[in-house]
Amino acid sequence: MAEGENEVRWDGLCSRDSTTRETALENIRQIILRKTEYLRSVKETPYRSSEAGLLNAVSLDGLNKLLAHLLMLSKRCPFKDVREKSEFILKSVQELGIKIPRPLGHGPSRFIPEKEILQVGSEDTQMHALFADSFAALGRLDNITLVMVFHPQYLESFLKTQHYLLQMDGPLPLHYRHYIGIMGLLKAEEHSWSLAELVHAVVLLTHYHSLASFTFGCGISPEIHCDGGHTFRPPSVSNYCICDITNGNHNVDEMQVNSAGNISVSESFFEVEALMEKMKQLQECRDEEEASQEEMASRFEIEKRESMCVFSSDDEEVTPARDVSRHFEDTSYGYKDFSRHGMHVPTFRVQDYCWEDHGYSLVNRLYPDVGQLIDEKFHIAYNLTYNTMAMHKDVDTSMLRRAIWNYIHCMFGIRYDDYDYGEINQLLDRSFKVYIKTVVCTPEKVTKRMYDSFWRQFKHSEKVHVNLLLIEARMQAELLYALRAITRYMT
Repeated sequence: MAEGENEVRWDGLCSRDSTTRETALENIRQIILRKTEYLRSVKETPYRSSEAGLLNAVSLDGLNKLLAHLLMLSKRCPFKDVREKSEFILKSVQELGIKIPRPLGHGPSRFIPEKEILQVGSEDTQMHALFADSFAALGRLDNITLVMVFHPQYLESFLKTQHYLLQMDGPLPLHYRHYIGIMGLLKAEEHSWSLAELVHAVVLLTHYHSLASFTFGCGISPEIHCDGGHTFRPPSVSNYCICDITNGNHNVDEMQVNSAGNISVSESFFEVEALMEKMKQLQECRDEEEASQEEMASRFEIEKRESMCVFSSDDEEVTPARDVSRHFEDTSYGYKDFSRHGMHVPTFRVQDYCWEDHGYSLVNRLYPDVGQLIDEKFHIAYNLTYNTMAMHKDVDTSMLRRAIWNYIHCMFGIRYDDYDYGEINQLLDRSFKVYIKTVVCTPEKVTKRMYDSFWRQFKHSEKVHVNLLLIEARMQAELLYALRAITRYMT
């Protein structure tokens, strides 16, 4: 726990009992006011020594962490009494002459205007229940949840799976699950890992790999109480403007500007109509004739080679610095594009090893129940539809969803014998392919400009849906390779 918070019990705020929350809030208020009074008394003490100055700095740092946590609760707690009391405590501290923090940016995503995201105080019964469950599990309502709630059915499955992986009984100890690295794991030594532990680790790794793609693909902002999520500086006109633009909260009704320049509404409308027409034509071609197996295989190889030539965008848009080098011995570690290294990507035929017939049963055998949870999540993401496309209703989007899913698997060399890969080039344009590859392979390079550049007439909820398809297809692709290797090891 962060320094300054070790004497504060936040868990009482997660209770569904209002009396328990009220007691916890009062305890927190008293602790914070004591710290505030101490700091005021130190400030007023004349001739302070350097030691006293150091103690004052440490105390202020501890108080600031508590105030940042309160700020998060005032904005992100699903319980109204906690939000209101947290805001009241912050104002009380401010009235005593102590600077209080304010959020940086507006909302949980840099890409999606806050006004289009469901508010924490929503009276929707289903949404409130989801928010309360998430808050009870984590002690906070994170920004990922607030963006995923565009699709509550998927969010419920995601939270259930993540809770099982991290909190419920499993082969790995709880503290192992939060920091996993795989190295020589199955050697016949005293501390070697069992196959069950390895499967648990693999599932965790693929879960967080895919979650990173969602986080960057949707422009998830830093949590309010963490570094980069708040500031103690007062707002200024210039800072406000910069912050608004950075976080995508300018008035989109007045400023129709994006990465492609001044694209008119009629032009982007035409793009939707053209995509609808292509889907109709492809369906008619399916009904009239079916390509031979040789032709289908040839089209897959062509698409696989082309996908290797789609480079992740080197967008010049400024992104926040992320220093992760301390986590690696090899600082060059990261995604390596096959096409840039002249490497051949062998074809992985799903008919030889697929999730439904092989991976699912292996995971469920070595890590009971989690296979069912993951399978449910895959199916929800793949089959999720509201039968809409931008402004159109009653649309069968299955062809488009399958093209997105299969394109991601194609990038990893995974082939479905019964799919015509010629459809991908018809349905996914270049800018969309660049976005997909960046999100899946190098998510830290995703920018708002890239997010805005594809499907310009589609709703944000539809773009979030795209990201759900991307992360689940990526997770399944990684699992297929890892589980096939484990299966070969076992046999």
